[in-house]
Amino acid sequence: MNAEQRTENTFIEINAVQGRVPLNLHEIWQYRELVFFFLWRDLKGRYRQMALGPLWIFVGPVVNMLLFTLIFGKLANLGPKGVPYPLFNFTALLVWGLFAGTAQSTASSLLDARFLISKVYFPRLVMPLVGILTSIFNFLVSFVILAIMMVHYRCLPGLEVVFLPVYLLLAVVCGLAVGLWWAAWIVHYRDLQMVLDYLLKAWMYACPVVYASSLIPEQWRSLYYINPLANVVDGVRWCLLGMNAPPWRMVGLGFLVAIPMLILGAYHFRRTERNIVDVA
Repeated sequence: MNAEQRTENTFIEINAVQGRVPLNLHEIWQYRELVFFFLWRDLKGRYRQMALGPLWIFVGPVVNMLLFTLIFGKLANLGPKGVPYPLFNFTALLVWGLFAGTAQSTASSLLDARFLISKVYFPRLVMPLVGILTSIFNFLVSFVILAIMMVHYRCLPGLEVVFLPVYLLLAVVCGLAVGLWWAAWIVHYRDLQMVLDYLLKAWMYACPVVYASSLIPEQWRSLYYINPLANVVDGVRWCLLGMNAPPWRMVGLGFLVAIPMLILGAYHFRRTERNIVDVA
């Protein structure tokens, strides 16, 4: 019997890890096909049996933009000078959706996959990664509308656009850090998922999404920019619309806080995944 005709059985032994749980990030690459399978399943299942289907990716941000334009742009007159409010608001809604979508999908990842986790082994960090990719996909699709609006209003970006990935990365890192910490708590207390939704809505109004940061008094501006998402929103507007940029030192501070929280959250997530079957 030659080598091609022989079959070998491969066994993988999975043991409980004692002490500090390693992240084993290399396993995610080994299971990369599973990541794309879950991503495709998530994208298909989310809009199944809906009349508009994937068009909801566009409808949600556009409806919010129209409502905010009417309430905050027309009635409250909170928009900036020189930039059309629909464009001003839609830009912020897209990047906020990237952050909030990453945080919510990561926070619910363990709970949503609890039945699959109890039957099949795969790196549990795959599920938050799928949530990130889904949020990025939604962002890129909705960005098409933003590009059309920018052409319509004749507002083309300058050289500052090269810094756009920096602010988008900060939004994803913050969303992932928040989601990894909340995922462990939501497994034990399901109603915390609703608490997170309300906190994210309140957090949105603490960022310059519906109003311009220039409305914040100058003496409070430095304290205001401690909020990393305030830097992200203003930074994306600077890259795309040419508005005032947030202080770079505050952007660096955002990374300095978010990255350690992300690392600690990843270890906390790994510790929690060990007993999810017992509490789910």
